[in-house]
Amino acid sequence: MARHIELERKYDAEADLALPDLRQVGGCVRVGPPETHILRASYFDTEDLRLAARGITLRRREGGGDEGWHLKLPVGEDTRREVRTSLDAGTNAVPAELSELVAAHVRGRFLVRVAELETHRTERGLLAEDGTVLAELADDTVHARRLSRDGREVALMRWRELEVEAVEGSREVVESIGGRLRESGARESAAASKLARALEDDITPVRRPTATRTAGDVLLRYLGEQVEQLLEYDPRVRLAESDDDSVHKMRVAVRRIRSILRTHGRLIDPVRVQTLDAELRWLADALGDVRDLEVQNARFHRRLAELPGAHREPAWLLAMAAEEHRARDRMREVLLTRRYYDLLDALDAFLADPPVNARAARPAAGETPRLVARTWRKMMRRYDRAARLPALRDRVAALRGTRKA
Repeated sequence: MARHIELERKYDAEADLALPDLRQVGGCVRVGPPETHILRASYFDTEDLRLAARGITLRRREGGGDEGWHLKLPVGEDTRREVRTSLDAGTNAVPAELSELVAAHVRGRFLVRVAELETHRTERGLLAEDGTVLAELADDTVHARRLSRDGREVALMRWRELEVEAVEGSREVVESIGGRLRESGARESAAASKLARALEDDITPVRRPTATRTAGDVLLRYLGEQVEQLLEYDPRVRLAESDDDSVHKMRVAVRRIRSILRTHGRLIDPVRVQTLDAELRWLADALGDVRDLEVQNARFHRRLAELPGAHREPAWLLAMAAEEHRARDRMREVLLTRRYYDLLDALDAFLADPPVNARAARPAAGETPRLVARTWRKMMRRYDRAARLPALRDRVAALRGTRKA
């Protein structure tokens, strides 16, 4: 799989709009010759469009310089993580390595074709004085077919769209070029992708709680934020991108969910809290097996690097690295289980229909500080007891428990 971060802006344009002169915009001194392509893409999603609801696109594209399977995952404003695999001759089935990356959203459902797009593209490179390609401008005429559940065409749409994608240029370069396009009559696109425009009437975006008036509001808003963090890091954990600390960050989200449920336990049905906490602990343990080995490996490598002279990695450190790889494989298996999907469903159900009591309706300004202060006092009592233990081994174990609390 190839992967990179994509930064692009999209603009709607009338069919007769003339492109402006983009020289001297954002450091661009000349525009490369036009290259034309016909791109044919099939888009895949669940029947209820669970990927599109989160701005995720999964497609099989033929034509152009980047034909293949493309998965695009939102990571920020106008920015997406793109993962690509090559076309597999003779099959239209979604590659397993890509379907695994969206498993936390699909949760065992089938991925089916939901739209087909044919794009007539004219592409131009926007170059700096030294020939560096700062950005690419794609002038697209799009023909989109929405498909029914049985694969039949249910709607046909056509529009013109301009895309500015950064290559070696910065966000400022992309925005400068976009400003010139707007001055010429283009309009910033309201849709995040071509698929979103083709399916816009059928997509129901995911909405998380945002209110903070009551103690229950605060609980649900924070819980929703941490569920989103968990889902954001899920594919990065599967990709094993150790440089971004993804396992640690996903585990932190799980711990924070457990924390908010415990801290606000007096507002919630205790049976639901206990069931969720047990499943979250199971997930945290699976992530913890990898995280512990990550930390140990990094620590030993740092210590070896501090020693004078050159050193070969000892056999025991190589064995530890192999165990980390095995732990990652076990963790990925956990993230493909029905149990994991049921946990995610349970969190969604909790947010959609919160099992809270009358106390949750109290104003947050008074109730939330009381709940947090109560937990703080319990933690400090635990710390005081740990600090007074005379034996070092006992004290370290007790302080570890305090840190977890």
